[in-house]
Amino acid sequence: MGRDDDSVPAHAADAAGPQANGGWLSKLGPGLITGAADDDPSGIATYSQAGAQFGYGMLWTVLLTYPLMIGIQAVSAHIGRVSGHGLATNIRRHYPRWLLFAIVSLLLIANTINIAADIAAMGQAATLIAGGQPHWYAAAAGLLSVVLQVTLPYQRYVRVLKWLTLALLAYVVTALTLKLPWLQILHAAVLPSLSWQPDYITTVVAIFGTTISPYLFFWQASQEVEDLRADPQAHPLKHAGQQAAEQLRRIKIDTITGMGFSNLVAMFIMLTTAATLGAHGITHIDSSAQAAEALRPIAGDFAFALFSMGIIGTGLLAVPVLAGSAAYAIAGAMRWRNSLELQLAGGQKFYAIIIGATLVGTALCFTHIDPMRALYWSAVINGVIAVPVMAVVMNLATRHSVMGDLVVSTRLRVLGWACTIVMALAVLAMFATMG
Repeated sequence: MGRDDDSVPAHAADAAGPQANGGWLSKLGPGLITGAADDDPSGIATYSQAGAQFGYGMLWTVLLTYPLMIGIQAVSAHIGRVSGHGLATNIRRHYPRWLLFAIVSLLLIANTINIAADIAAMGQAATLIAGGQPHWYAAAAGLLSVVLQVTLPYQRYVRVLKWLTLALLAYVVTALTLKLPWLQILHAAVLPSLSWQPDYITTVVAIFGTTISPYLFFWQASQEVEDLRADPQAHPLKHAGQQAAEQLRRIKIDTITGMGFSNLVAMFIMLTTAATLGAHGITHIDSSAQAAEALRPIAGDFAFALFSMGIIGTGLLAVPVLAGSAAYAIAGAMRWRNSLELQLAGGQKFYAIIIGATLVGTALCFTHIDPMRALYWSAVINGVIAVPVMAVVMNLATRHSVMGDLVVSTRLRVLGWACTIVMALAVLAMFATMG
């Protein structure tokens, strides 16, 4: 079989490995960016609705999703680092073509819809802060995202994305400006009052759907491959076993930190909206921008401004991840060259997916499509593909033909399959409450 276009050359096992002598921060990268991108504007809207409608009663979902996210994201990262290929290439090599193209096509559709919702939310947030027309702010955000991805090499662009993760601290600061009943919060998180009411079930499913999404699996695996390309001393671990302990430890730290950051921010968004909107009888939120606007008369201009700026910052982080993960998936399926290190001329098909998905998503902001309805269908599509994708990922991670002697540990298998089962139950609940 010929060399795949997302592959990393395999060198002799005795080649010198990368020396990771940096501190804790130097170990953060794909996992941190993936986790932060999970708190995109559409996710902010979901967490805001949960806090506004159910108060502190949904905090338990954050505690549950944290270890599950660590499991499936760490497995995805392992596949990328160990095999030297992204998920789509590995699926193409080991599964029928119809399954591969079904997955990547649905991923592209869902991601494009999600991009539209996120860009629309960024436009609305910018209007709240500066006035003007939200459509034009949305168009500017979409174009900025395209320009950055196409013109900046991966190593420079990833630094931009790392800095954008700081935008999420806006939600931590916003919550800490409020007087919160921490004992009540702890009780609600650890000993929740569960309900079988349709609204409650639907919100739980929405939280799981926005927190555990297929595009995150593809992105983190692909970023591990990008990091391999960027370091001439780094090799796929199946061919360089002496590097395994160091790199797998780095992936563990990176993923635990990134998913922890993601879930911590989700928790603080719920806390903020529960203590303000929900406590004042505002229990229905249609968008993240509406949540920000509703905060102003209750929590003040400072909280409003932080919340709004956070929407813009997280959108600038999430849109490239959504477009990029779709491009990695399509390119891997089609055996196209794919890397953010490529010049435009050298990766025309890869960048065409990024540009197309972002611009189509931007164009949808100028239509009469209801963004919340679009997000609903995006969640449905993600639900359809999440469980089979997770099952495929777990199977790949235990195949010696993919992982060599570095198949994932029993602990990761348990966490990964637990995440798959929980998502399957969430999808069944979603379909049960539809209609």
